[in-house]
Amino acid sequence: METTLEKQPYESTREYGGFWIRFAAYLIDSIIVGIPLFILTIVIFMIFFGASDAFNMMMSDPAYLESEMTDAEAMALMGSYLGATGVTIIVNLVIALAYFAGLHASKWQGTVGKKLLGLKVTDLNGNRISFWRALGRYLAMAILSGILLIGFIIAAFTEKKQALHDLIGGTVVVKK
Repeated sequence: METTLEKQPYESTREYGGFWIRFAAYLIDSIIVGIPLFILTIVIFMIFFGASDAFNMMMSDPAYLESEMTDAEAMALMGSYLGATGVTIIVNLVIALAYFAGLHASKWQGTVGKKLLGLKVTDLNGNRISFWRALGRYLAMAILSGILLIGFIIAAFTEKKQALHDLIGGTVVVKK
């Protein structure tokens, strides 16, 4: 009786991260990133509106709210709002890109949520992905996967449990 040990290919020994565990990891990451970004957004709006004279008048004189705003005051208020919104969008985007793309390309091969749940992101051969691949993967997720959540739901039906952004980025999420 002869016993031979056949080396299993890497692909057949991997266990892929399914939809729900990935959802839980993303929920954890959303809390980790979302709370500081919410606080930062409030600070940005306070800075922009604090510089607006119209806002100061509204806060100091309750009767001012019932009077009509001049065109200059309306423009100052609108400028503060648009400026704060623009800065907030840029800051939130940069921080989210740094968090998700940076951690997926790091030694951890995943975000804090993925690390806590024992997941990591690899390329199709099991190697760590580059920052640029991680950036493309994140942008694909942010732009495409949110449309009716189809991009995420696809993970339940693919062989390697890949979501749309994984298919585009050539990545898989595996259990450690």
